Amino acid sequence: MTDPVVESEFASVSVRLDTDGNSVRLRLEDLRTGRVRHLDALELETIIWLDDGRLTQLLDPSHERWRG
Repeated sequence: MTDPVVESEFASVSVRLDTDGNSVRLRLEDLRTGRVRHLDALELETIIWLDDGRLTQLLDPSHERWRG
């Protein structure tokens, strides 16, 4: 079974629950680069509680991803 993929014209990310650690985490993989990030419940809740301005800044790809 393939992992679900969330994609747009800017990104393609596979999503999976990872149960290998001490607690369940969300495993995210950038399908373009193969980079993987695991997010635990606290990290996910933090994203939910970010105000719109901070979330917009976090999502700006020129801030970290597409530099020089």
